[in-house]
Amino acid sequence: MFLVQLGALALWTGGRKEFPEEEENWQALLRNLTPGFKEDEPWRLVVPDRGKPAFMQAPDPGALKWTPVSTPDELDMLITTRNHDLKRQVARQSAVEDWIFALVSLQTMEGFGGSGNYNIARMNAGSSSRPMVGLAPAGRQVHTIDQSSWWRRDVSLLLQWRDEGNEGVVCKAGGKALIWLYDWPQEKKLDPTGLDPWFIEICRRLRLNAGSSGIVAERATSKSTRVGAREFKGVLYEPWGPVHKTENKLLTLGEQDIDYRLLCRVLYSGDWVVPRLAQITETDRGDMVLVAEALSRGNSKTTGFRSSLVPIPEAVVRSCLFKSARDISQEQIKDIEDVAKVLDTGLAVLSAGGKKDESTNKFVLRKQDFAIAKSAQDAFQRQVDRLFFPALWKQLKVAGSAQQGRVEARVAFIRKLAAAAKAEFEAALPGISCTSIYRPRAEARARRYLGGRLRSMTHEMEVESDVSS
Repeated sequence: MFLVQLGALALWTGGRKEFPEEEENWQALLRNLTPGFKEDEPWRLVVPDRGKPAFMQAPDPGALKWTPVSTPDELDMLITTRNHDLKRQVARQSAVEDWIFALVSLQTMEGFGGSGNYNIARMNAGSSSRPMVGLAPAGRQVHTIDQSSWWRRDVSLLLQWRDEGNEGVVCKAGGKALIWLYDWPQEKKLDPTGLDPWFIEICRRLRLNAGSSGIVAERATSKSTRVGAREFKGVLYEPWGPVHKTENKLLTLGEQDIDYRLLCRVLYSGDWVVPRLAQITETDRGDMVLVAEALSRGNSKTTGFRSSLVPIPEAVVRSCLFKSARDISQEQIKDIEDVAKVLDTGLAVLSAGGKKDESTNKFVLRKQDFAIAKSAQDAFQRQVDRLFFPALWKQLKVAGSAQQGRVEARVAFIRKLAAAAKAEFEAALPGISCTSIYRPRAEARARRYLGGRLRSMTHEMEVESDVSS
């Protein structure tokens, strides 16, 4: 995201649409973004004159209390518990690029970190995250991305949309773009209406210095956010960010994973505006990859970086966001819910000892009997996540042909769901407690119930396939 914004700003400001191939030309375009700095201070990590900006570092306004930062990983966004889980300050042999990555990561992605440590503007709230959902050209291997083509695609599209006048409502073209260039007095916020739509922000006060054994850093607190954009809830022309249609807020990942359920809500529920860079364009060719990434964040904690890459075959690229894809995805989610319910009940039968009501011949199951299936359900959903989109693309590919092909593809998906449910059932079985005298009966009845219900689901679809043929 940083490189796309920077490349687009450099080309647009320089009045160019073609991509330079020589390093010198890119240097000239970048210098054109920072006129008045003959020593290239905004592009240097260490600038002795603290009254001038340095790369991703605002000028020092003076009278601040600075604290030392010895390693780049000390700037990490991950909030750790008493430094037990993931150790900080271990990157003692750091290189220049480590500091670059740390600065870009922190200044363009960080959330609220307590008083004096405020979050970026492009997130819904301080405990939210900056999500990225986009399409990228596929690499030569499965689940890989052609990084150069991806960057070129996104930059080209931003320039194209800029020419069309689609800069967004809040920001204005030609406004402040590289936020670290400007003075940052205490309690002084930047007005979003004075920023370029592609502005690259900073959210923390940092300065890098030359130490005896390499680069070291200092940081200080601020009395407010750098950009006064709280009321916009992150909606500041973010071409990678899903925006809720009615609440007009940027997507928050929270403490969940990026799985098929979240992606289906964003792409197919109709509640979210699909990001522009996640939409198919006329210039897209060949296989594509749906990229969804964000830092999982909660109240005063983080639970790790989440990333999901979903390959999209060329045959369905043009139709992957159509109504037919939405309808099939909802159908598949219903099938998953049905199979998951069977898995829940099967494990609950074991937990209850296989007991039945003699008058109704139904299993006597309590609420706590179902609670024991959570870990098995989590494992089942992880398997489903790997199956969901390949099955969706397969059904979508045959959606326009005979109905029999669609039904056969759905039957194949249900069979895979059934196999996954059986595998998780058997894996969970030894860990479920049951009165020993009833255990043989309970296991037999649980297996019979699970197998019978799954066979019934598959048989129903096979009958439908025979009828359609």
